Amino acid sequence: MVNQSNGETPSVLMVDGMALLFRAFFATSWGGAVKKNREGVPVNAVHGFLRILGDAVRRIKPTHLVCCWDLAGGSFRAEHFPEYKGNRPEAPDDLIPQFELIKTVTESFGILNVSAEGYEADDCIGTLARRFAQQSEVFILTGDHDLLQLVDERISVMIMKKGAGNYAVYTPAFLLEERNLTAAQIIDLKGLMGDTSDNYPGVRGIGEKTALKLIQEFASIDGILSNMENLPAAVRKKIEADLDMLHLSRSLATINCEAPLNVELSHCTWIVDRDRVTAICEKVEFKDALRWIG
Repeated sequence: MVNQSNGETPSVLMVDGMALLFRAFFATSWGGAVKKNREGVPVNAVHGFLRILGDAVRRIKPTHLVCCWDLAGGSFRAEHFPEYKGNRPEAPDDLIPQFELIKTVTESFGILNVSAEGYEADDCIGTLARRFAQQSEVFILTGDHDLLQLVDERISVMIMKKGAGNYAVYTPAFLLEERNLTAAQIIDLKGLMGDTSDNYPGVRGIGEKTALKLIQEFASIDGILSNMENLPAAVRKKIEADLDMLHLSRSLATINCEAPLNVELSHCTWIVDRDRVTAICEKVEFKDALRWIG
């Protein structure tokens, strides 16, 4: 079964795989009990992943689907800043076997899995989103606000919120309305304030409130640096003391939209084989398969 868009512009749903999988795992293991199949393999994250994605599929009705993944071994960013993501805890033991299992499941659902050695899922998403937006509408499903830098007239970013089926769908207009920022300014904001989750500091002593005020006043990091004489002395001193880290943090925050991916829109056409879906759902004991395949 190929999902059709009634002859209109194709629609691509791009999935931030790890973001969904981690969210699904913690949402279904908070009580300490992790669901396992009859073979003793944990499947709670797989089930949660499919429910989250299934809801988005019913909402978007995409003609094309692709799921992007991080690979073990890190990315080029760690070569420039060895501490990058160095504060991340190890994945829970019950989640680890689900990393490869979910890829088998998504493939069985007719979804293309994509990754690139030395690049993050964000880079794969950015590369394909920009490529596909030339001929289709693109929707990115994630919990990662870094991906807001990709928002444009043909690319919407769906940020998962608490509650099933609850998303904030960011278009350029909504991003400007909610945060008074453009997509490009998301990068410069992160360059200034850093990112504790990714473990890079930005300018020490400048937090989100100050960073936001500076970006809104001077439009960009370049605008700030061109108006150093107009900054409060304390802020100017902090930026001058951390200028190299400011530039490095902005680079680390920037999604690379030139990842080496030999993937075209036609490769992501969503085709569902009912027998394959039924078989994999039986293996992972997922009982909601009919909500996917009708």
